[in-house]
Amino acid sequence: MKEKILIVDDEKDIVKLLDYNLKKEGYRTLLAYDGEDALDMAVRERPDIILLDLMLPEIDGLEVCRQLKKEDKTSRIPIIMLTAKSKEADKIVGLELGADDYVTKPFSPREIIARIKAVLRRVKDKEKLPEILNIGNISIDFSRIAVSINNKPVELTSKEFELLKTLIGAKGRVLSRDFLLDTIWGYDHAIEIQTRTVDVHIRTLRKKLKSEAKRITTVKNYGYRFEMGEE
Repeated sequence: MKEKILIVDDEKDIVKLLDYNLKKEGYRTLLAYDGEDALDMAVRERPDIILLDLMLPEIDGLEVCRQLKKEDKTSRIPIIMLTAKSKEADKIVGLELGADDYVTKPFSPREIIARIKAVLRRVKDKEKLPEILNIGNISIDFSRIAVSINNKPVELTSKEFELLKTLIGAKGRVLSRDFLLDTIWGYDHAIEIQTRTVDVHIRTLRKKLKSEAKRITTVKNYGYRFEMGEE
């Protein structure tokens, strides 16, 4: 299935043009016309990429970008800024806030589609884990879903393996309990006991990793990080 793209622009003609051309390419689209709706939709729908206009009512594009990049659930969604402004300063601010690319209006649908493909390709290449990864005494074979420590197999449940893979894939970033719940279990985690599910699985995973358990560090009142460095 093709990627899901959130289009955010207060100019309805531009949204209509992008919506038509992206659907023609096989992409799924979500539409928002102001910054507030964009933030709500990004959190709720988790698009694969966001086309974000700079000049928006309610909350402007730069602030939308800032808020998306600081939230765990949305920080990894790539953003292409769309704007009528061509000043270099605006471009620099957008990129410094975490935008992945910047397109100045007027633009052609073909240019936007090419930029989308390029950004998605870069993100996938950057986040791709090798087939076999060695970290300290741990060896992980992602294709075989197998883990060993000092060449001795470690039996992990499917959830424990997904938890380990997700932590490693974050490449040193801290992941919140809510993010891990949503990514691995897909729960509506309104109930308190469900957030403890992550802690229980972390505890059993650490036990099974033995001497390498110290690599999974706890960030108080927030979540967990996997330490990649050799020790």
